[in-house]
Amino acid sequence: MKLRDIPTRLATGAYILHAGWEKWTDETRAAGVHGMAAGAYPFLRSIPPTAFLKGLAAAELALGAALLTPVVPNRLAGAGLTGFAGSLLAMYLRTPALHKPDSIWPTPAGTGISKDVWMLGIGLGLLADRN
Repeated sequence: MKLRDIPTRLATGAYILHAGWEKWTDETRAAGVHGMAAGAYPFLRSIPPTAFLKGLAAAELALGAALLTPVVPNRLAGAGLTGFAGSLLAMYLRTPALHKPDSIWPTPAGTGISKDVWMLGIGLGLLADRN
């Protein structure tokens, strides 16, 4: 890992790891998170909300840990981050209440998810690394 990669991997990894931990320990929001995801990705409707939340939490914990682990190559960490961020942004675009009509710009409800575009940028930057 190059010195220049440490700030982005540290900030992103810690953020995602924390988000995963919060989901792992708080099942009260399972229905809401599952409902939003299933609205964008209908095949998720067949998964029970608590199982979905645990799976999402485990994926976030694994991705956050990979970003924080220096021996994980940038391209591998970047691939995981790009896939994760891409799925969040696709959910944002597939959920009409999150963005203004005929626009990519967020509504107040969509601001939190629209900001995940920074993770996509970091993931693509890590993927572009030659190492």
